[in-house]
Amino acid sequence: MIEKECAVTCVRRIFFMTTLIEYLHRTIAVSDRLQQEIDRITRQRTVEKGQYLLRAGERCDVIRFVEQGLLRGYYIEQEKEITNWLAIDGEFATSFYSFITREASTESIEAIETTVLSEIKYADLQALYRDFPETERIGRILTENYYIKLEGRLLASHFKTAKERYEQLMDAHPILLQRAPLGYIASYLGISQETLSRIRAQY
Repeated sequence: MIEKECAVTCVRRIFFMTTLIEYLHRTIAVSDRLQQEIDRITRQRTVEKGQYLLRAGERCDVIRFVEQGLLRGYYIEQEKEITNWLAIDGEFATSFYSFITREASTESIEAIETTVLSEIKYADLQALYRDFPETERIGRILTENYYIKLEGRLLASHFKTAKERYEQLMDAHPILLQRAPLGYIASYLGISQETLSRIRAQY
């Protein structure tokens, strides 16, 4: 238990108020000219807990970097909210299908905590790729990470037990278990809240 608490503390220390520029510096070489352009096209925004950034049926025109806070993407199936993803400090968040295809989103995006964001519009991002080819590496990494998470969740839903799915999340993102409501965690894992409570009681 002490080790788990230490892991959560370490994650908080690493990702507390990570800025977009800090993230980019860890990924690519950011020239002064590139940083000036990013500063020009990036919008800083704070959203309150419970505020929606996107609703199903709208087109997603913005990619967001979570500097501090927690967002969730969810869709409605048979009048029930299904949590599709959770994005925390130091992660990108958007409705990827809508953002890439320019079609209406099937999911909504909601702030679970008061959240500090850096936002870039679709058109500005495409211009950034064109004028600064090194930034395309960011796009590739985002796409790869999204695919890995998507396939990981698909495989887990077919081949892992509820307990194994919980343990996988606990190992990969322990801080989510401290900050996201249990109902959202259960939905994200594809299990009932009662099952999640029984699993948590074993630790």
